[in-house]
Amino acid sequence: MSTHETAAPRPMIPGLTGLYRSLAPYSYSFMRFCVGATLVPHGYAKLFLGGAVGLANADFVKWGLPAPLAWAYWIALLEFFGGILLAIGLLTRPVAFLIAVEMAVAVFAVHWPNGFFWLAKGFEYPLLWGLLALAIAFGGGDRLSVDRAIGREI
Repeated sequence: MSTHETAAPRPMIPGLTGLYRSLAPYSYSFMRFCVGATLVPHGYAKLFLGGAVGLANADFVKWGLPAPLAWAYWIALLEFFGGILLAIGLLTRPVAFLIAVEMAVAVFAVHWPNGFFWLAKGFEYPLLWGLLALAIAFGGGDRLSVDRAIGREI
């Protein structure tokens, strides 16, 4: 064992060792899928249920952005289609990076004044999403991704 390796802790329930070993190689892909799949309904609500108009009027107009509705639809498209791309692992790194940037804006420009806790409309939830997206941007698509299947990654 090298100085950089440590022994894995023994499971509290030794009978689960085989299950853990067999599922561990898929954990990162499962996390990437879950992050992407969880974004899709948010994008759907903005695209098809009028959420983009509310987002444009609530935040983007207040910030003085030009074309606030266009920005709101960009966010809706990123969450809906970007969520799908992240879930299947296609264009994983750029999509994850864009989502991380979106969530950083949500944390600092929208939710920061409300404090940490999500139940008080704080930044807890977008911070978690943004950090996961950033980790995925660093890690790429991994073993169960379209990026890996086609042998190309950005």
